[in-house]
Amino acid sequence: MTKCDYDASWYHGSPHELSVLRKGSWITQFKEIAKAFSHKPSLMSLADDCRTVKHNGTLPGFLYTVAERIGPADISELPDTAHTHWQTQRDLCVHLVTELPLSQPPLLTAKEIADMRKTYPEATKGTRFIDAEDHRNDDTAKPANPGSQEP
Repeated sequence: MTKCDYDASWYHGSPHELSVLRKGSWITQFKEIAKAFSHKPSLMSLADDCRTVKHNGTLPGFLYTVAERIGPADISELPDTAHTHWQTQRDLCVHLVTELPLSQPPLLTAKEIADMRKTYPEATKGTRFIDAEDHRNDDTAKPANPGSQEP
């Protein structure tokens, strides 16, 4: 069973300017996680509170909120994400909250990255959360500019 508050804010982070998220995009109710994913990191650390996040992304990002009411038919919980990520089941309009510099949330230090790779060698391949369950991001959002292409 999905554990979320449908009436709470839903966030999406992307390095692209968007107006609509495509069906299949990932959303979360944890703002700091969305902020980190906006930078397209290959590594992230996530504290148990889901609010203390660090990343190694390299792109400036954008934080969005979903601009529509979300209900049970609109999202499905992604397996093995500890109730942090849901996948959209339809296109959703979004509003830009803010542009994000790389420092928001904080970057992982070189030592933290080296320690993560040593301690969790398999978990540091691809975009992964460390010190939490295994997570991935699949940004399939629609660009705000119809002439641009989302990778």
